[in-house]
Amino acid sequence: MKKLTLGELGRMSVNEFKNSKKIPVSILLDNVRSLHNVGSAFRTADAFCIEKIYLCGITGTPPNREIHKTALGSTESVAWEYAEKPGVILEKLKSLGYQIVIVEQTTESVPLQELAISPEKKYCVVFGNEVNGVSEESIALGNLALEIPQGGTKHSLNISVCLGIVMWEFYNNLIFKS
Repeated sequence: MKKLTLGELGRMSVNEFKNSKKIPVSILLDNVRSLHNVGSAFRTADAFCIEKIYLCGITGTPPNREIHKTALGSTESVAWEYAEKPGVILEKLKSLGYQIVIVEQTTESVPLQELAISPEKKYCVVFGNEVNGVSEESIALGNLALEIPQGGTKHSLNISVCLGIVMWEFYNNLIFKS
């Protein structure tokens, strides 16, 4: 076994990525305060061919040195848009046929492993603030709530870890299982 070099990995250029087919999934960051979490979201979106990231409220936007530290250039490859209020974006996406998936523990949350992901649907997955979670405004516009089952003493994961797990589930189901 040997470690692959960057050349052997055969990754796309930024322009090739921008013009490539994406999975029908967008991410909305609802008042995410950590710029490192924002950068991580961009990097994950690049890895899993997410179509767009929506940054809302207090969520930082590129260009930003702290975002760049974890994004490692993916702010150049992943499409993004900023809006003050998440509801504006979510209402627009709903009118375009997107299913709004709120990642939050609610009275009606579906465990991640039970989520039926369809290649015929488009999704916007909403991740919330590190302390307060997804805003009530976004929850009210959601089609369903999703949570990652956990067995330890804590009731939540860091947003970058949560985002990676959830986006892998979408990518895995839409690329490898469809």
